[in-house]
Amino acid sequence: MQFDDDADLDTSEVQDVRGSRIPGGRATVGGGIAGLIALLLGLFFGVGPEQLGLSSGDQEPSASSSSLAQVQQSCRTGRDANAKEDCRIVAVVNSVQDFWRPEFQRRRATYSPAQTVLFTNRVGTACGTATSAVGPFYCPGDRKVYLDLGFFNELRTKFGSNGGPFAQAYVVAHEYGHHVQNLMGTLQRSQDGRTGRDSNAVKVELQADCYAGVWARHATRSPDDRTGKPLISSLDDNDIRDGLDAAAAVGDDRIQEKFQGRVTPESWTHGSAEQRQQWFYQGYRTGDMGQCNTFR
Repeated sequence: MQFDDDADLDTSEVQDVRGSRIPGGRATVGGGIAGLIALLLGLFFGVGPEQLGLSSGDQEPSASSSSLAQVQQSCRTGRDANAKEDCRIVAVVNSVQDFWRPEFQRRRATYSPAQTVLFTNRVGTACGTATSAVGPFYCPGDRKVYLDLGFFNELRTKFGSNGGPFAQAYVVAHEYGHHVQNLMGTLQRSQDGRTGRDSNAVKVELQADCYAGVWARHATRSPDDRTGKPLISSLDDNDIRDGLDAAAAVGDDRIQEKFQGRVTPESWTHGSAEQRQQWFYQGYRTGDMGQCNTFR
């Protein structure tokens, strides 16, 4: 995956609070038993941590002297995105929203942009206070995606993904799939408290995978509003393989087998490795969000 070196990045779509601190705080997700439960339930790539019943509190991060908002200072162009991981995330966020804005307009709807918040260790959200242990998530309460970049290392070392730039892009695009669901009113279907292979929780996650694939199909053809040119200049079969590999690595069956030694489909919340690959590829193959109806 390559970005246009001369493209301008819109850093307003990413809030960088790395190095910030959260004063006080009530219960948090992550650490010890709570972190292990979050891991085994597969919150990774999910929606807000409140779904686990493990978090409370609504503190916003407060800036400290070490909070430098790095992306606003160092992520200017596609060349920066090709060279730096955090700038790459900015570019992917820009590209994903460059696709969904006109896609909603084409369907006579309005797309409201969502920020991605880069944090380290701990962050306060409208969905509660969370730590890095929960992995990337989308909070419908404030319509933001939350991401600790350290997760991408864990994606390789803990979950066995090949990694790579497009594996990271898949993670971000999946979270924005939840934002699309929130705008369309389908996200709430996951919150009926049920789990299992055929649960709404799984169907919501698989649809977000499919939406990530739809974006990937159009990524090199979605023009940026400011330049009229796509931010992503190159995306090849190897990139898509990395995305499929990442999708499989975070399948419920893979996670359960690795961390609890057995597979229990009745407790699935995100779908199997095969299901996640299937729906990501469905979106990529068709390029049509209308083909992402996992609720049939």
